[in-house]
Amino acid sequence: MDSETLERVREVVRSIPPGQTLSYGEVAELAGIRSARLVGRILAEDGHDLPWHRVLRSDGRSAPHIAAEQAARLRAEGILMVDGRLPREHRRR
Repeated sequence: MDSETLERVREVVRSIPPGQTLSYGEVAELAGIRSARLVGRILAEDGHDLPWHRVLRSDGRSAPHIAAEQAARLRAEGILMVDGRLPREHRRR
């Protein structure tokens, strides 16, 4: 992955306002790349300083290994997960 792609993804994630979320696919689309998985990889490797918790799977779920922390961070911003999922009415698509 090139540094330009990395920075585009980081900028999209950085721009997600508190209290809002995007899916990995939406971040990829906004960053001009095709791979939602690449977004996940970038956040896992270089996203510690970003609001990574505002990025969810397309079905509104968290990845299992970060679910508890992600839900807590989202709750602090006023977003409540229901049964481990962001309610549909809070998802963009």
